[in-house]
Amino acid sequence: MKCIFQTWVAAWLLLPMIALLCEGLAAAERKPNFVYIFTDDQRWDALGVVQREQGEQARFPWLRTPNLDRLAAEGLRFRNAFAVNSLCAPSRATLVTGQYGHVNGVVNNHTPHPPGNLSLPALLRPAGYVSAYVGKWHHGSQSGHRPGFDYSASFVGQGKYFDCPVEVNGVATPTKGFIDDVTTDYAADFMRKNQDKPFLLILGYKTCHGPFTPPPRHAKTYEGEAARRVPNLGVRPPYRLAEAAPAGAKKKIAAIASDSPTVPTNLNMFRGITAIDDNVGKLLQLLDELQLTEDTVVCFSSDNGYYLGEHGLGDKRSAYEEAMRIPMLVRYPRLISPGRIENRLVLNVDPAATMLELAGVAAPPAVHGRSWKPIFEEKSEFPWRDSFFYCYFFERGFATPTTTAVRTESAKLIKYPGHDDWTEMFNLRDDPYETKNLANDPAFAELRKRLEAEYEEQSQAIGFHIPDFADTPPADGSLPGRGKPKVKQPARKKTSPSGDNA
Repeated sequence: MKCIFQTWVAAWLLLPMIALLCEGLAAAERKPNFVYIFTDDQRWDALGVVQREQGEQARFPWLRTPNLDRLAAEGLRFRNAFAVNSLCAPSRATLVTGQYGHVNGVVNNHTPHPPGNLSLPALLRPAGYVSAYVGKWHHGSQSGHRPGFDYSASFVGQGKYFDCPVEVNGVATPTKGFIDDVTTDYAADFMRKNQDKPFLLILGYKTCHGPFTPPPRHAKTYEGEAARRVPNLGVRPPYRLAEAAPAGAKKKIAAIASDSPTVPTNLNMFRGITAIDDNVGKLLQLLDELQLTEDTVVCFSSDNGYYLGEHGLGDKRSAYEEAMRIPMLVRYPRLISPGRIENRLVLNVDPAATMLELAGVAAPPAVHGRSWKPIFEEKSEFPWRDSFFYCYFFERGFATPTTTAVRTESAKLIKYPGHDDWTEMFNLRDDPYETKNLANDPAFAELRKRLEAEYEEQSQAIGFHIPDFADTPPADGSLPGRGKPKVKQPARKKTSPSGDNA
């Protein structure tokens, strides 16, 4: 009897340990949820945490993003994250496919997402995932249920900031209020309804795309603030050197030419970012309430950067840092230690490969990106990229020519196909604002030789070419609003939208 009693007591004492072991095994087997949130046209440095890190060099020291800062503090912040094509629709297609645009068929803003494309949600579905795409899709005026996703609540084209119709699984539905508040509610509803199964949620915000209209609660936020002056405000790109200043630009030029330590900036852009921060806070709180925080990979990023006068530019598209560099925050408590900062080069072709590996799904060979799992796990030695290829394709109606580049950790070579005299090279370590073109400087001939070799290697690695579904520049080489530089256009390979030789 005594023996039986002792055995019972021992078993009773072991129960907590057994429960913990079972819980640990369940956690190990549990597939993570994925919540990928991204803004439109948000620069890499348009985060409160980055501005504080930059100290006296901060361009927007007054910017406040407490919820995004929380995400960085509880996870990982990539300092060197980039878009491989700094343009809205191509970035969205790259996120969903893990591929460059010349392969997935989307290299401009007016092309619908091709049917039959490689699809992250479709690849995750056999592993038990339910998926949703919410918010801005763009891809011209493509309408209907978003391809590959189980659920979608999205608007057509650019939509509008207030009272924007939303297509719920392809059915037009009226809404009221600030569109990014509305799509946040759709995203939250999807999370609540699918909390008991692994899910993929991609949420694309309209902010901070023009016309830069924040909600009323932030209409006066940052009133009276200005941006710190930076050295490249008056340094123009080579394809714009011969043009006259556009009409209406005299005030901006005068501001740049003055001796003031600050310059006017687009405050409505930053007001919109702070409104997005509000919504990110709502979603983080919901994950806490649903007890999904530990099991959810939350990524926050942008489709591309944006110029605010640097190189005399607005918009994005070209290959300077302000356009191609993006914010990238990742939180996954089960794998990522809090407060980490990472300097490795990461790209917007990587999230698809990362999510697939974390879900236990093999990425197809056609995926260009690399999984971040080894970075999350803080492995001491593993192969990683030390350079990447960038490519923007001329888009009708816009003044940026086809632009290609290779960027390493410390240097960049920019080429404009058909116009070798526009080639640029920068030593980013000594010249982070890209003010001094070293392409033809004999003292840097060895650097150019190395970058030329890297350019060729990276170009071949992705099978780069100018596809026949890209817009064709005018035969005389002219660009909208520009002169006629007599650009010789490179040969174009005929391809199908999937990238296969036609």
